[in-house]
Amino acid sequence: MKNLLKTFGPGILFASTAIGVSHLVQSTQAGAYFGFNMLWAVVLANLFKYPFFEFGARYANATGESLISGYRKLGTVPLWSFFGITLISMFLVTAAVGSVTAGFMQNLFQLESNTFTLIVLFSLCVLILVFNNFKVLDGLIKIIGIVLLISTLIAFIMVIIKGPQGNRPLLGMDAIPSEAYLTFLIPLMGWMPTALDLSAWSSLWTLERIKQTGYHPTLSETKLDFNIGYLLSSLLAICFITLGAFIMYGTSLSFSMSPAQFSNEVIQLYSTTFGHWATSIMAISAFSIMFGTCIAVFDGYSRAMAATLPLLTKKQAIQSASKKTYRWLLLLIALGSFAIIYAFQNDPAGFKKLINLATSVSFVLAPVIAIYNLILMQSKYVGTSHVPNLLMRLLAYAGFLFLLFFSIYYLVFI
Repeated sequence: MKNLLKTFGPGILFASTAIGVSHLVQSTQAGAYFGFNMLWAVVLANLFKYPFFEFGARYANATGESLISGYRKLGTVPLWSFFGITLISMFLVTAAVGSVTAGFMQNLFQLESNTFTLIVLFSLCVLILVFNNFKVLDGLIKIIGIVLLISTLIAFIMVIIKGPQGNRPLLGMDAIPSEAYLTFLIPLMGWMPTALDLSAWSSLWTLERIKQTGYHPTLSETKLDFNIGYLLSSLLAICFITLGAFIMYGTSLSFSMSPAQFSNEVIQLYSTTFGHWATSIMAISAFSIMFGTCIAVFDGYSRAMAATLPLLTKKQAIQSASKKTYRWLLLLIALGSFAIIYAFQNDPAGFKKLINLATSVSFVLAPVIAIYNLILMQSKYVGTSHVPNLLMRLLAYAGFLFLLFFSIYYLVFI
């Protein structure tokens, strides 16, 4: 138990990063607009992406290096590919997460200016990470993650008992052929449970936890930590779909295009279930988990880029990000993401477009990361003892084909 407590942390950080836009926004909307007709996509996305995320923690445990260092061993093309994917996605992803978090922040603190809210939000994220870039993050995520987990599970049980509020069957073929259904499919799976390039973050957080505690866990301990976080994330995705489906599907209710109004409507899902007294509590919980996600995204992208840049310049690989580079990257990501949000803010549908763009880009790029992670699981890279078993390898091959098929489908038909 003592060793497990020393290991415990990176899996919860992963779960917190996942339980954000993909759950509060995308999963809830999937249930509200399509009932359980998209549940299969959520289940398959979580199943087929699992090996590639687990490989991040596995690789760090086996080698004492991050996946990013592994990409360098595969050659310059994989490393530059990861750099390009990270560069493309880090501003879009942070902008999407920041936009949603700002909406919940506006709702909680009754702020009227979206610009002011974003400035305050991004400043807080940067300041927290500049002064203590892992310990505070690790502790904060554990606390707010438990709060949202408990409240969401209770809400899930209560809506099941209460029953569906709409007048349409939750599962049926009538919604599937629609253009709206097909258009929403890839954005839903894009961040379910999160973007695949974030698998490198699992390896970085695993290494940082080892550095923090001075304890190098066994493979089974590292896998247990990761599996707990991944399982919680997967279960909560189903809970959020259920909340949207039971409370909104088949009713006259719908979600707004405004981040602040959208966040208020999400909170109302809980207050409808618990009663009006729960509104403030759930507003705090929802903002907290999104705030934790926002901090984790800032940390993950800054840490990943700070680990990538020395390798691109052929300097000696480093296992922890340079503090100076890390801090400059925090500022760069904040400014770039703010600029993207500003570019979308005058469009009435800008919030929805930004979310769908970020999630779709992440999904289309996922097969590239998937194949690199799979190659790194060979014994010459991780050693015989850390090579995944046959079942895991078969699941990874199936996952790659799944990601490739839907990426081609999106590029050709959407």
